[in-house]
Amino acid sequence: MIRVKVIGRNIEKEIEWKEGMRVRDILREVGFNTESAIAKVNGKVALEDSEVKDGDFVEVIPVVSGG
Repeated sequence: MIRVKVIGRNIEKEIEWKEGMRVRDILREVGFNTESAIAKVNGKVALEDSEVKDGDFVEVIPVVSGG
């Protein structure tokens, strides 16, 4: 299982890990894409194609923009 927390949205969930799972898959699972959020895996910023492993903790940080 992968634990996921979305910062500022009060969302915490566990996602079943699958072979070859990437950060972009986790983002989609919680309703984001790579342009609308940043992910940290086990405390380190991760790229969208970074692989996640069973037992990882992923923090999703929504990007805020404005004019």
